[in-house]
Amino acid sequence: MTGTGLRELKKQRTRDALLRAALELFTTQGYEHTTVDEIADAVEVSQRTFFRYFANKEEVVFAVQDMVESHFVDALRRRPPEEGPFEAMRHAVRSAWDTIGEAIGQVVPVELHMRAYRMIESTPSLIAVHLRRSAELDEQVARLIADREGLDVDTDPRPRVAVAAFAAVMRVTGRLWGQGEDASVEAIRDLTEDYLDHLEPALATDWRAPAGRPARDRTDRTDRTRPDPEDRTRQDAADTPEREAGAHTE
Repeated sequence: MTGTGLRELKKQRTRDALLRAALELFTTQGYEHTTVDEIADAVEVSQRTFFRYFANKEEVVFAVQDMVESHFVDALRRRPPEEGPFEAMRHAVRSAWDTIGEAIGQVVPVELHMRAYRMIESTPSLIAVHLRRSAELDEQVARLIADREGLDVDTDPRPRVAVAAFAAVMRVTGRLWGQGEDASVEAIRDLTEDYLDHLEPALATDWRAPAGRPARDRTDRTDRTRPDPEDRTRQDAADTPEREAGAHTE
């Protein structure tokens, strides 16, 4: 290995060590209660060295999540063009979950990343950042879907609508997984798969239609309970002689 290669390897090892130390401190004593000095001291480097690799604590806490999101976007770009938007996103996220564990494990233990994700979901100051980052990712994916479908995302709302629905499922499953007892990759993958199975049925018009039967338009069901104007006219005409007879009797 050349001198340049050794220097780059040393830099990568220092960055990974800072990342592991930061996540361990964040998940054990809390994000707000951890300082940059404590992270640097845990790796036996200076604060100045920390800032060579990360701009601030926020950047380090989301570093692995950046990797996960990039992994998903790359997988989506590789999906066959004949797949529809939902099919492509679903296969991409499944592929990402199947392979991301190895990629994360090269940087930090997967279990540590999972604990860090739960910590982000339960830290108020990070939730707002997480939502902003999610919105930015949604826009990136929507533009990618629009390109796949040959659409202009700024004039056709369908890419953003599709991604919003898909991303909502991902956020719900992430939150539920974070509240559960199983913190494994397999647990969140299975939960995500289950909820994605229900995405299309949840978007159906009529939730009350029995499984296996085509959904009816909800307005059809409403119309059957609304009186027909012609029926009302006929009924009024039939009632008129009776009302007149009653008036003569009086």
